This record gives sequence, C-alpha cells and structure tokens, in this order.
Amino acid sequence: MKVLLTGGRGMLGRTLTAEFSDFEVIPTDLPEADITDPAAMDRLLKEFRPDAVIHCAAMTAVDKCETEKEQAFRLNAFGSANVASACHRNRVRLIAISTDYVFDGALDRPYNEFDIPNGGNTVYGQSKFAGEQQVRCLCPDHVIARISWLYGAGGPSFVHAMVKLADGSRPELKVVNDQIGNPTSTPAVARKLREILRCPGLAGTFHLTCEGEATWYEFACEIFRQRGIPQKVAPCSTSEFPRPAPRPANSRLDKMMLRLAGFSPMPDWKDALREFLASEF
Repeated sequence: MKVLLTGGRGMLGRTLTAEFSDFEVIPTDLPEADITDPAAMDRLLKEFRPDAVIHCAAMTAVDKCETEKEQAFRLNAFGSANVASACHRNRVRLIAISTDYVFDGALDRPYNEFDIPNGGNTVYGQSKFAGEQQVRCLCPDHVIARISWLYGAGGPSFVHAMVKLADGSRPELKVVNDQIGNPTSTPAVARKLREILRCPGLAGTFHLTCEGEATWYEFACEIFRQRGIPQKVAPCSTSEFPRPAPRPANSRLDKMMLRLAGFSPMPDWKDALREFLASEF
C-alpha cells in the first residue's frame, strides 16, 4: 500500500514514516506540498498515485491561532478542504487528523464520536472543526481520527518539556491539576492507523487516544516516577497559568467507534509512556 502524508516532517508524520515500514510511505511537507494550493495537491496525487492520504498538516500552535485567526482557518479549514477535494477527484482514501479541541470540554464524561462538537472555545478548535466539516462534505471516502495530549519522538511535547525542566535546578515544579485527558503516544496512534488503513471501506470519525486518564499533574508525576527522577511536583489550577487560548477542562475521548467496529483497544497510557521513555531517553 502506498500512503502519502501531509505534514510529514511534524511529530506524528515522523512517527508514521518510521512505523509504516510495511507500506510505501511518501512524507510531504512545505515547500513541496502546500495544502493551501488546490492545484499543488492535485499535482502531488497525480504524481505519486497513493492509495491513501494521511492528512497531518495543520496549524497546531493553540495560542498563536488566537492572534492569527485567518492563518489558522487558511491551514486547518481551507487547507483541509483542498486535500479532501483533491482526494475525492483522484479517488484516494483520506484519513484526516483532528483534535479534542473541537469540543468545549464542559462535559462531565469522556466525549464519544456521536457527541456533537461545537468548535470549542478556541480559534484552533473552531478551525479544526471547520476542517472536519470540509472533509465530511468533500470526500465521502474518509476517516477523521481525533487525538489529544500527544507526544512522540523528537517532540515538542509535554513529556520532553517535563524531562528538560527536571534538570535539578528547580526544587519544585507547579503543574496544572484541573484539566483531564488521555496522554497518548504517536506510536500508539500510528499502530491503530495501520489497522484502519487495512480496512478498506471503513469510514467515519474515530477517537484514537490511549486508554485511561490523568490530569497534567498526574501525567508529570508518572513521567518522573517511570524515569526515576526525584523531582518534586505541586498541583496548581489553570487560573495560575493564564494563556491566550483557554484550555478545555475535559479532553477525555471515549473510543466507542473502535469498539463498534471490532478493533482492539488502544493501549493504556502508562504502558505507552513506558515504551516511549525507554526508546526516547
């Protein structure tokens, strides 16, 4: 199978290239693959003739999206529309990567794939939700894969930031304890995407986060516990670290569609973290 990646030099794209050794992978990124240029996407698909496109390219700097709204929509919505329409014209299956930020985080349980997103409270979430809608409208042969709290080889990620900060120069780290989600590794996502690619005709929206949940504080404590780092960590509230873009209090994603389609579950987040730390540090 031949798989073309957009955003191939990003964190998830790099992992997909490394993990998909059984596929012919074509990683593309700027400048050779400009998703805001419809003609460029057509040229890419006609040149390489892939069986599937995994669309990873996006503007993911959440705070920057707040101040550069049009650029966020240009990349996350208009760019996704170009990728989707090019895939449809060229009869290529599309897997589009999305995010928990399409929800506002107000629900008191994990969000499943049948909960109605509203774009959340951030420009990032609104632009990614607009991108999802473009994919649904323009390319029927699609899977939308939502992920969150992602970390992977080379970073940047929360895991890399915590390990770097725990260099012995700080007697205590304050980490937010009132946001909850599913810490998720890029290898775990890549392996489930491989399973999805091997199911022709499968379509719809799937949540691909690791099983289990944690707050950022609990995530940090587990990183240090597994690494054997004697770093003191203190829980704090989101209000102590104000950011331009509000963070959702609840980023948990339920994997109902994986269960309904008969897939094996995603790995537990602590197991995925252990595997990652052993390979990365």
